[in-house]
Amino acid sequence: MLHSKTFLSMVLLSYIYSATASGQTQNNSVYDLNGEWVAEGTIFRVRLEIDGSRVIVHQLESMGFDWTNEIGQLEANIATISVEYAGVKGIIEAEFFDETTASVSAASCIPDFMVICLLAKDQKAIFKKISSAN
Repeated sequence: MLHSKTFLSMVLLSYIYSATASGQTQNNSVYDLNGEWVAEGTIFRVRLEIDGSRVIVHQLESMGFDWTNEIGQLEANIATISVEYAGVKGIIEAEFFDETTASVSAASCIPDFMVICLLAKDQKAIFKKISSAN
């Protein structure tokens, strides 16, 4: 159960970034958020690429969990990304404190009676940028 809680707190808290083929590098944030991010205290990693206000998340190390995400939106220092895992749909919200640290939480999780939604409620994960985009 702790493993599921950790996962949701990362997945429903980490679909924060993704890449596009357009090559556009203009960022809707004052920070350079492109690069590889890890959930603090875990091996859960994603790579972010920001294209204007679009946020696309690439799974690098998902600790064996199978999840999907849509292209997210970035407004100022807040990114929102729709995710899906094990029959649960949610919206992840990431608040970037600077270009190396983000606090990620589940803004929504449905159906709310699912155990994974109950475990994710009021949980946050801290993500640290460990490398910049090449």
